[in-house]
Amino acid sequence: MVIYRNGVGYYERAGHVDEAEVAFKVRTERIGDFLATLAVMEQGGSSVRSASFPVELDKDKDDGDSEEEGEDSEAEPPMPEPRYGMPMPPQPPKPPKKKKGDGRETVRLTLDGEEHDLVVGYVAETPVWRPSYRLVIGKAESAGSGKADLQAWGIVQNQSGEDWKGVRLSLVAGAPLAFQATLDKPVVPPRPVVTDQGEVIASVPVGETSLPTMAPAPPPPPPPMGASRTEEPGDSLEGLLAEAESAKEEAAMDGDFGGEGRGYAAPRSSATRAAPTKKGRVAANYGGGYPATGQAAAPAPYQQEMPPPVTPSNPRNVNALAAVAMEGGTTRYDLPFAVDIPNKSATMVLLLAQSVPGEAIFLFSPDGGVRDSFSHPFRVARFTNNTKGILEKGPIAVFDGGAFLGQGMVDPLPPGAVATVPFALERGLAVTTDRTEDELSARLAKIEAGQLYIERDWVYHTKYTIKNGTDFDAKTLVKHARMPGTRLENPPKGTEDNVGTGSALVPQATPKRGTNVLDVEERRSFTRQVDVLSQLADDAVKAYMNDARADKLVVAELKKTWEARGKLRTALDERNKLTSEQNTLERESEQLRRNLKAIEKIKDDPRDTVSRQNTEKMRQDFTDRLGKASTRLGEITKRLTILEIEVNEQSVRLRDLLASIKLEKALPTP
Repeated sequence: MVIYRNGVGYYERAGHVDEAEVAFKVRTERIGDFLATLAVMEQGGSSVRSASFPVELDKDKDDGDSEEEGEDSEAEPPMPEPRYGMPMPPQPPKPPKKKKGDGRETVRLTLDGEEHDLVVGYVAETPVWRPSYRLVIGKAESAGSGKADLQAWGIVQNQSGEDWKGVRLSLVAGAPLAFQATLDKPVVPPRPVVTDQGEVIASVPVGETSLPTMAPAPPPPPPPMGASRTEEPGDSLEGLLAEAESAKEEAAMDGDFGGEGRGYAAPRSSATRAAPTKKGRVAANYGGGYPATGQAAAPAPYQQEMPPPVTPSNPRNVNALAAVAMEGGTTRYDLPFAVDIPNKSATMVLLLAQSVPGEAIFLFSPDGGVRDSFSHPFRVARFTNNTKGILEKGPIAVFDGGAFLGQGMVDPLPPGAVATVPFALERGLAVTTDRTEDELSARLAKIEAGQLYIERDWVYHTKYTIKNGTDFDAKTLVKHARMPGTRLENPPKGTEDNVGTGSALVPQATPKRGTNVLDVEERRSFTRQVDVLSQLADDAVKAYMNDARADKLVVAELKKTWEARGKLRTALDERNKLTSEQNTLERESEQLRRNLKAIEKIKDDPRDTVSRQNTEKMRQDFTDRLGKASTRLGEITKRLTILEIEVNEQSVRLRDLLASIKLEKALPTP
């Protein structure tokens, strides 16, 4: 039997047949799948001629049987009530009769002859097998050298209607394409109708015939009686039974317990609870007696009576583990022993048990379903899948220091990948978050058609303040939600940038009773056109010319261009300064003229000598200032004329030099 993760299973039966037919009991709803996937491998003897099965047809309402069962199929029309002459409400139809039997039909294979060695395979609907994991965290000898014991179990359910006894079982972590077939349902397609007036409907399809070009080769002669291919122990029914007996004898010789003092045993074919060991320890004591890291110890009087910590252990007999193989990109677990799975029951089998790199740390990952996770991190188990196959999605139980820490879910984990599984919330650590944005840097992007483009970075700073209120150093992974289209800038060592999930795991160590700040910087580059005379253009071009990776020819042309730009920039700055001074002097001159007109309108008293002297003094002052302003305005006007000519010449030269430069792409970001 091979069970997949998409609700189907492949069944293969082998044996010797000395009759003219073979009968199979198949559930009614699975006959279509049986017929669509039936494969017969003949090992010897005659061949299979046909496969027959019963078909349930709907009874015709016009048949005589419908009269006898009319009460079951259709309610009688309402009869009028004699007192009022009104029809009575219709009576509800009687429930349909239940079918007798166990819901299975018999499919018969008719054989040609009476001696056969057959292997029959087919696909049928089967509940998916589900994985379940155990992870026992070990003590790390040094930083980054943590180890853990990983166990993988597979839970198989039997709802086939028969007991599975002594079957060779394989579990595949894959989902091949498998659809429901209805080959057992009779189908009569509609046909075009020809009327009796001789008119034929034009939608009759046109047939097409292909003629063979050569006679086919004759079939090979059948193998002689008794000859068969090399058989594996599980290819025949006798081999399955013999291997099942061998597995039971081996289990009896090996015993049911692991090493002394571990107190936990891996069962051979199903999940069972072992009996107490010689020292009186209870097997499979997942709870243990000691608290996890960071929890308070039990009072002294009780510590003497508590047994040593007991954690799940790996099986002594590694031959009892499933063989892991990769087939077509999927993982296959082949159990080395035959198993018994009764009908309407579930069995848990051990698939693998081995040591993997792992540790118990903290993960800050805000989750909308856990309100306090926005300010407190999770306790997580983190391990690497160093097995040969893919670990399917399933629940995982975490143990550490003889205690059960919690449960989590493992997502599909390919070989070599790292799983981070939250199982509890740690309130001894508090995290606050702050985010700021800014626009920084200027890099020369391209020069095309006399236009200059620069590349800038939009910077996002996310600061995580981690406060540790516990008595132990805390290694915390911060799950940072990545901004779309950004890149991490100088991330801390050990950062895992998971582009596919849109997040990054950033490590941070916080000492006990201490506080630490983690600054995650992300940048998004964008390109825009700038004026060649702007400060951003000057910064970008100078940075390009000072970069050793820059194109030497482009740098030489840029130096000439930037010399012209420098002259133009100097002329423009002087022109702007003189223009500003000119505007100021013109305003002052206009004000002085208004003041002189106002003084002329003043009529002084001839007897007031002091007043006449003050008025004359003011007139003289305004006249002198107006004269100086006029003189300066004349000088400025001459200089502005010269500067205007120089600006025009340098602008034309700068434009021509810049148009001769072609830069197609920016230097890569260091």
